[in-house]
Amino acid sequence: MTNASLSQSLLNWYDRHARRLPWRVPPGNRKLGEVPDPYRIWLSEVMLQQTTVAAVKEYFEKFTRTWPRVEDLAAANEEDVMKAWAGLGYYSRARNLKKCAETIAREHAGRFPEDEDTLLTLPGVGPYTAAAIATIAFDRHAAVVDGNVERVLSRLRQIETPLPAAKADIKREMAQLTPQERPGDFAQAVMDLGATICTPKRPACGLCPWMTDCRVQNSGLAETLPRKAPKKEKPTRFGAAFVAVDGSSGSVLLRRRAPKGLLGGMTEVPGTDWSETFDVSKAIGAAPFLDDWQICTGEVKHTFTHFHLRLQVLRADTSRDAAKSLDGAWWSPRNRLQDEALPTVMRKVLALALG
Repeated sequence: MTNASLSQSLLNWYDRHARRLPWRVPPGNRKLGEVPDPYRIWLSEVMLQQTTVAAVKEYFEKFTRTWPRVEDLAAANEEDVMKAWAGLGYYSRARNLKKCAETIAREHAGRFPEDEDTLLTLPGVGPYTAAAIATIAFDRHAAVVDGNVERVLSRLRQIETPLPAAKADIKREMAQLTPQERPGDFAQAVMDLGATICTPKRPACGLCPWMTDCRVQNSGLAETLPRKAPKKEKPTRFGAAFVAVDGSSGSVLLRRRAPKGLLGGMTEVPGTDWSETFDVSKAIGAAPFLDDWQICTGEVKHTFTHFHLRLQVLRADTSRDAAKSLDGAWWSPRNRLQDEALPTVMRKVLALALG
C-alpha cells in the first residue's frame, strides 16, 4: 500500500475501534464539528508521560472537576496542585503544569497557541507534547511519537536500530504517514493501535489493519522491536525516615522538601539524605530531635528513574514540645494525611510506621 492508503485504512479502523477516553473527542463527533478542548488535551498528555491511561483517568477527572479551565488552574494555589498530583510521580511536571497555565492565562489570554513553535516556548512543553497539542487539539500536521507509536512503526517498517538512536527514523516515518486530512485522529489511531493490538508482548497481528504491510508480521521479530540500548544498572541509595506521632492526638509531623530537586516542593516526614554510603546502623544518631525512636520492622523500597532507594523507618510517640525546634514543620491529623502532598515513597513510609 501507499502511505496514503495505509493512513486511510488505519483511520477506517479507528472510526470503528477508537478508545473512549475522558479527554478525547470521538471520531464521529469530530466529523460532526465537535472541537477538542486544548486544555484537556494538554493536561492529559502531561499526565500520560511515563504513566498508563488507567492510572491517569482518576487524576484527570479530579483535576478537571477542580479546575475546569486553564484560567482556573493558573489561579490555583500551588500546594493544592501538588496535593492533587501526588501519586503521579515526576513532580517537576506538576510545578511546570502550574507555570504553563499561568503563562497561557497571562500571555495568551487563556488560549493555547496552535503551532508547535509557540507551544514549545511554554514551561514544561517539549517536542512530543507540542506536536500532540498542535495535532490532536488543532488538527495541525505534526509527527506525534510516543512509546506506542515507536513500537508500531518500528515493526511496520522493521526499524532495528536501537532506541534512542532510532527516534529520528521513526519520526520521519510518522511524518510521512500522517495525512493532511484528520492528522489528529491519525495520531490517536496509531496510539490506539499500539495500546490495543500492537502490544509489547503477544501482539494480535491477525486483527491489525496493517497486517499485510507489516514487514515483521510472521517473522518472529515483532516482540523484539523496538530495540533498546542496554540500560545502565541503577545504583541503590540508602537513608532513614523518622515518623513522629503526637501521643495525645495521633497527628504526624511533616515538613516540605526544598522547592527544587527530586520531589521538589512535596511533603515528607523528617529524614536523612539518601546516598549509597549511608550507614543504616547509625540512623538513630541522625534523628531530627532526641526521643525514644523505635526501628520499624521491615524497610521501604522504592525505585526512581535513576536509582533504587531503601529506607529504614523509625517511629517515636512523642509530644509537640519535643519537636518545636524544627522550623517549618507542622502536625497533620491522621485523617488528613491523604490530603497532603505526599509522594508515593512517603506514603509507603507512613504505611509502614502507622500500620
